Amino acid sequence: MRTYRIYKDIRKGARIWGLPISLFALMMLSILASLLIIIFSFSLLVIILAMLWNCCWYAGLTRIASNKHLLDFNKVFPSCISNKPDNLLNHVED
Repeated sequence: MRTYRIYKDIRKGARIWGLPISLFALMMLSILASLLIIIFSFSLLVIILAMLWNCCWYAGLTRIASNKHLLDFNKVFPSCISNKPDNLLNHVED
């Protein structure tokens, strides 16, 4: 009987080619754009440049994916959320 190993990294999120889904979508857009460029301007130099661009882009995206702090912004949400309407008069209530 065949045995299967348990996938324990389920909370890390889905990854395709070592990239999260959003970064993988960027990679696919780059590949599609480079394919269109190759099709409409067919030359050996364009093919080599497109391959180099996609390899460097993949290396950069994997580095960004491995270093979470590169895309981490300080504060996304405000510290206080209130339904109180803003008062344009800056006065202190007693």
